[in-house]
Amino acid sequence: MSIILPMNPALLPYRLRNAAIAALAALALPCCAQAQAQALPQLKPYEAPPSWLTPIEPLRITDHVWQIGSQEITALLIKTDAGAVLIDGGMPQMADALLLNMRKLGVGPGDLRYILHSHAHADHAGPLAAIKRTTGAQLISNAESAALLERGGSNDIHFGDSITYPPVHADRLLQDGEQITLGGVSFTAWFTPGHTPGSMSWTWTDMRDGKPVRIAYADSLTAPGYKLVGNPAYPQIRRDYARSIEVIRQLPCDLLLTPHPDFSGWDYANTAQPHPRPTTCAAYADEAAKSLRAKGL
Repeated sequence: MSIILPMNPALLPYRLRNAAIAALAALALPCCAQAQAQALPQLKPYEAPPSWLTPIEPLRITDHVWQIGSQEITALLIKTDAGAVLIDGGMPQMADALLLNMRKLGVGPGDLRYILHSHAHADHAGPLAAIKRTTGAQLISNAESAALLERGGSNDIHFGDSITYPPVHADRLLQDGEQITLGGVSFTAWFTPGHTPGSMSWTWTDMRDGKPVRIAYADSLTAPGYKLVGNPAYPQIRRDYARSIEVIRQLPCDLLLTPHPDFSGWDYANTAQPHPRPTTCAAYADEAAKSLRAKGL
């Protein structure tokens, strides 16, 4: 027996109208079931170069500063008489390697007091949530970076949701020029926005060969695929880059380190000569300005 349905089931009496709607839904099921059986597309995870994920043995930079990250991503451990400070961590997968290198240097989880950072991208802030959870250290940030850290890198101005990491809450927010002091060592925060709106550079003084060394950890000044002109999500990006270049140019800077070591002439994988091309802050700033001008800055 066949059922002939009118074009508009609403014209039928109440009981017949319900039967008509159910019959129409049943007729649609084979189509929908077939669509649901098709696999959805895979996610496209963020893949980093192997050298970003290859841990190294602790590398001594100065008397109390060590590189404990990977071959091509910086993570600095600074030991003081009152505990230790970590600056940056690398990719999310690096948490266990960082904790192991800390232990090799006699720094247990409870000895880490502060976690500082450069900018809140996955290749530098990736393991900070795990490190903070394990050590109980305070994470120090600024307002712009704290918002991105809290989102785990999602809704990034340039990358959207393509480069994410475990979210982490900042315990303290700094102002430009504010200092963090531990064990007699004072770390000065310099706001150097551009690469991200919350990018920060750091300076402090250590000793090497019996002489004081003014260390500058200058944040990235690159613009990988960024829209520098007429960017509605970051209208002041060109102004920020220009200002940050000048700030970094004038940092107290006997020894320059950068989140990506090659920009400051470091080669962490080369244990015989880890700093083959020493670079000054002024030279780093000049090279960044040249590169950004070529992109329309």
